[in-house]
Amino acid sequence: MPETPSSSLQANTPDYAALVRFLVEPFLESPTSLSIDCERSASKGRVWIRLAFEGADKGRVFGRGGRNIQAIRMVIQAVAQAAGQSAHLDIYESHSGDSSRESAGGTGVTRSSPSPKTSIPKPAPKFRSQ
Repeated sequence: MPETPSSSLQANTPDYAALVRFLVEPFLESPTSLSIDCERSASKGRVWIRLAFEGADKGRVFGRGGRNIQAIRMVIQAVAQAAGQSAHLDIYESHSGDSSRESAGGTGVTRSSPSPKTSIPKPAPKFRSQ
């Protein structure tokens, strides 16, 4: 019995790492700094894509007003939807001296947590007495 187009799409899981590399590398000054990690949940059809690159390239990847990264996310979500999955793209800063690159089996995949956000204390409000 011939396969329908929708069943053949669901049988073939997209190569998200290659897709993200294809979409992001043109924006990078040093494409070797790009690290991609894909985690799939087969039972729920979810894919988490973690992307890390040098901080100097961040502005070019995100684009003015976030247009570039929004377009990249839309393409990834469209491919995932066609395969009957949902995809989420997270971006982290790459640390050039990070030892996790070697601990991932030499694949160039960095498994790191996002850098903590520092909070700046707000000054106390000033009240005027009348």
